[in-house]
Amino acid sequence: MRRVMQSRLGGPDVLEVVEVDVPQPGPVEVLVEVKAAGVNPVDWKVRTGGGLGEPPFSVGWDVSGVVAAVGAGVTRFRPGDEVFGMPRFPAEAGAYAEFVTAPSRHLVLKPPSMSHVQAAGLPLAGLTAWQALVAVAGVAAGERVLIPAAAGGVGHLAVQIAKAHGAYVIATASGAKHDFVRGLGADEVIDYRSSEVSSQVRDVDILLATIAGQIRDLAEVLVPGGRVVALNGADADTVQWAAQNGLRADFMLVEPDRADLEALASLAEEGRFTVHIDRTFPLDQVIDAHRLGEEGRTTGKIVLIP
Repeated sequence: MRRVMQSRLGGPDVLEVVEVDVPQPGPVEVLVEVKAAGVNPVDWKVRTGGGLGEPPFSVGWDVSGVVAAVGAGVTRFRPGDEVFGMPRFPAEAGAYAEFVTAPSRHLVLKPPSMSHVQAAGLPLAGLTAWQALVAVAGVAAGERVLIPAAAGGVGHLAVQIAKAHGAYVIATASGAKHDFVRGLGADEVIDYRSSEVSSQVRDVDILLATIAGQIRDLAEVLVPGGRVVALNGADADTVQWAAQNGLRADFMLVEPDRADLEALASLAEEGRFTVHIDRTFPLDQVIDAHRLGEEGRTTGKIVLIP
């Protein structure tokens, strides 16, 4: 089978498609024939920084496909089932491939209404948004939620999750993407390029901080006791500073969770949630996919199709 690997750290050009043996599922694992694999910012961060240790290794965690075989003890799936998920994160999964193995409980059945391409764009970004807003922040109906970078992979899903829980959503995006973000359900959209966000919004209950610096930069927009969830790191000093200023700040790292994935799948089946795909690439154009992603201007998700 074909699989994307890298033998050194570096830019997109370190990625190469190689021929390897099809992996075999171990106990409580399944073998999935990959129909689509999502691309996420963590992929190029690991590609350049070696979060999996020293190469060789393979990046990629989001996967949607068809169960090809099951290992000993698997009771949840049978060959032929259409599934999707985020196996093994943050350990190596190797989802940029024609086949991948995964613990069976890191996958769920794909909703019939979703294509494999859409399903492959959902797990990591969707679970990040869900776990930040629902599990960590405990978003409730009527609360005001501020979501920066709302047209991006995590952001466009976070808007929909917050709305599904009855929140009032304030989003930031470049002017060209305002109509898209409003179409997701955002109640207000702020152009972060034209003026400071902090001068345009107040009384926020929850801030989804896509970069750690937003905790201090946007603290003044939060109500006393407001909650901040940092997705890309928050040092101990910043967390302590937030507490001293009457806020609650948490840093979270997304985890595979079948119950959360099933909740997202249910929203999709109910027509209350959709994954927007910016562009797809064949596996042998993975370098181009990473180059596009690193520009930081995509709307929604990038997906590879083996």
